Amino acid sequence: MQKYFIVVAFACALAGATWDVRTRRIPNWLTYGGFLAGLVLRACFGGWRAVSYGLVAGLVAGGIFFLFFLVRAMGAGDVKLMAAVGCLAPSGVSSMGDALKQAVMIVLYSAMAGGILALGYTIFRRRVSRTFRNVWELVHHHLLFGVQSHPEINLHNPEAIRMPYALAIAAGTFYSLGTMLIQR
Repeated sequence: MQKYFIVVAFACALAGATWDVRTRRIPNWLTYGGFLAGLVLRACFGGWRAVSYGLVAGLVAGGIFFLFFLVRAMGAGDVKLMAAVGCLAPSGVSSMGDALKQAVMIVLYSAMAGGILALGYTIFRRRVSRTFRNVWELVHHHLLFGVQSHPEINLHNPEAIRMPYALAIAAGTFYSLGTMLIQR
């Protein structure tokens, strides 16, 4: 049963990536619909315990991305898409810890895919040295001021490179699907 849930999670992430690439937006009907579908599927196939696992996994996965939204490093659609994928993906788990582990692994796989995608974007746009200076400045800023948006280095800056992060979420979900199928 677990593979069906992760396939649905991947389909949701892939649809989000397609929308994000085309329009630079991820529609609410997709993200909220994915989250709701995860809860409904869990209720049908696993009962209330499975619903609670999916709800917590979705909130944790979305919550991790929400931290990046707070500092204006990520859009709200990416946060909601990750919450939907987190809610959908961990099924067939025997404990809350297993559900959280699976959701966090998808977040980590997505972050790795996002790093590779970001590196590709900076190389393609020939902004590698500037990007590394900005990363250093961001780290310094957040060490001094905590979770506050940098006044210049954020998504609202017209010079910022914006990438469709839903691609990274789809890649991370696909990788998670692949590892799950290989382990079986």
